[in-house]
Amino acid sequence: MNTFGRYFRVTTWGESHGPAIGAVIDGCPPGLALEAAEIQRELDRRKPGTSELTSPRQEQDSVQILSGVFEGRTLGTPISLVIWNRDQRSADYSRLAELYRPGHADFTYQRKYGRRDYRGGGRSSGRETAGRVAAGAVARKLLAGQGIHVLAFARAIGEVSLSAEEVGELTGGEPPADPEALRERVYASPVRCPHPRAEAAMQEAIRRVSEQKDSLGGVVEVRAYGLPAGLGEPVFHKLGARLGQAVLSVGAVKGIEFGEGFRLAGLRGSQANDLFARAPDGGVAPATNRAGGMAGGISTGLPLVLRAVVKPTSSIGRRQETVDARGQPVSLEVEGRHDPCIVLRVVPVIEHMVSLVLLDLWLAQGALRLLAGD
Repeated sequence: MNTFGRYFRVTTWGESHGPAIGAVIDGCPPGLALEAAEIQRELDRRKPGTSELTSPRQEQDSVQILSGVFEGRTLGTPISLVIWNRDQRSADYSRLAELYRPGHADFTYQRKYGRRDYRGGGRSSGRETAGRVAAGAVARKLLAGQGIHVLAFARAIGEVSLSAEEVGELTGGEPPADPEALRERVYASPVRCPHPRAEAAMQEAIRRVSEQKDSLGGVVEVRAYGLPAGLGEPVFHKLGARLGQAVLSVGAVKGIEFGEGFRLAGLRGSQANDLFARAPDGGVAPATNRAGGMAGGISTGLPLVLRAVVKPTSSIGRRQETVDARGQPVSLEVEGRHDPCIVLRVVPVIEHMVSLVLLDLWLAQGALRLLAGD
């Protein structure tokens, strides 16, 4: 229930205000050169306190590799990763022990387990995703060795959104000449969107809502380049289904679409179908990518395109009406340190969840070919 993947399996553990959080990776091939600094680079893109637009909680999110790596290379045995919690302020949450915060998992966790860790939400906190990013960093490196690159960015924050033309300006073509260089530009932007017009407007929108003690949601777009045709399973483990499970498992995500997504509902089949044509290499490939890089649950070889809807941060400083555990009305202003827009920190989380899915399916395809004697 806390494990994801079949061939590349990841188990995350720990609570927001416990001593530590972390992840255990099982199924990583032996011989991969791996240093803690490579994982740390990805964690730094998710951690709080990186700008005035994120939570001021000062967690360094320093990762330690406890097992599975020897002399700088993976052993093929489980890789255990730990991140110590250093800046908890559990007292900020003491008055919430008997309250149900709007938009949080307090009520449902209490009903499911009969008890809950109210300090920062415990296991339901977004802090749990640090373990996913740490494991995803390993997956990203393995995918890059196969020429597969995953890129995510903020497509929209509040009412500020990139148009299709502006996305084209941002990527500079499909695929972009250098996906990793574009990715560095994304993470150099405080709002994870380096398009000049949108970046400035997004920053202003977040500052404005923060002053009003409120929050904003948005849309994260993910593109994966270099995928071969053939990844995914035809029925229950379709590529889209696996990606949907992965992305929707991120607590703040409330919707997902692929390619043209919900827009397809208003098109005719003649407008929606991806026609096939001769590819530049002499083979065959779809001439358009309205389906987002998949057909029949299997990758087509074109870029994977998905978008995820991220809800506004639930913890806000504005007064809200709720009830306590006895059903008595309570006026609540959530104290503590929170993100006025969680989209900025969800970008790397979704990016790494997609990486975990793609690597797992890559390994599954390799196993299939081995069994077939290819």
